[in-house]
Amino acid sequence: MNRLIVVVGPTAVGKSDLAMQLAQRFDCEIISGDSMCVYRGLDIGTAKPSPADRRRIAHHLIDIRDPGESFSVVDFQKLAGEAIADINHRGKIPLLVGGTGLYVQALLEGYRFNPTPRSGQPEAALPADAADTAALHERLDRQDPAAAARIHPHDRKRILRALEVLAAEERPISQDKAASRQGLLYECLVFGIDMERPSLYRRIDARVDRMLADGLVEEAQVIWRMDLPETSTALQAIGYKELIDHFQDRISLADAVERIKQSSRRYAKRQLTWFRRMPYVFWLERSADDETLSTAFATAERQVAEKFSIK
Repeated sequence: MNRLIVVVGPTAVGKSDLAMQLAQRFDCEIISGDSMCVYRGLDIGTAKPSPADRRRIAHHLIDIRDPGESFSVVDFQKLAGEAIADINHRGKIPLLVGGTGLYVQALLEGYRFNPTPRSGQPEAALPADAADTAALHERLDRQDPAAAARIHPHDRKRILRALEVLAAEERPISQDKAASRQGLLYECLVFGIDMERPSLYRRIDARVDRMLADGLVEEAQVIWRMDLPETSTALQAIGYKELIDHFQDRISLADAVERIKQSSRRYAKRQLTWFRRMPYVFWLERSADDETLSTAFATAERQVAEKFSIK
């Protein structure tokens, strides 16, 4: 069974920092478990590892798609699984780090997903009210509550796909996922980082301010000028969709910034809810004044060394 270390947690909590420390200590290679880091050009808003960090430690599944291309959880399972096997084959331990709960859980537990219906036109068979994403989510909740609970009410693409599966196969998309949970596919340790909610929210707000200072507005303008289809996954990334609303004169810049912070805080809450439901996560509490993650690193380092018999 292939070895794997995993670091999960809410946005801005310090996952990448802990991952870099562990990777340096145990000579790991890092696999990104973030659904938006796959897109080229979405650098500042997705908090990608710096070029210096990527030179120091090999990273996988970053900058592998153009913003107009699709990337699904099934794509992630395939590519991440291949990277895990390759890194193990070379005698190293892969380290998966990210906050996209579905991607991480699907990989670890081996979810099987229903195929996309052959029509290739997800809205073709939907009723006239299909323009209303909220109504679609309510419809999904009536037909498959388990899937609706996992999918954000604004995530139109995933809502449509779940409804497609229901219409095509007359069974909930959640059934294949639940049926495939037969234990973890890897010999792994899964660490989760958490901290007190007020401290986390302050970190989130401060990080948004840093992103803006680093050029997030200009980066979002470049993406906007690509004239991508509105359904492009990349356009749904927090930080970009709010700024695009500003570019289209729908909201002021100040309102866009506040919405980015609010959306980020809400996303962090959803991430924690998701990861808390994964019983195999070992939680590391980060205090607000522990800037170096020294306590979390010491605990994780000890467990990794014991698990994989590393001196």
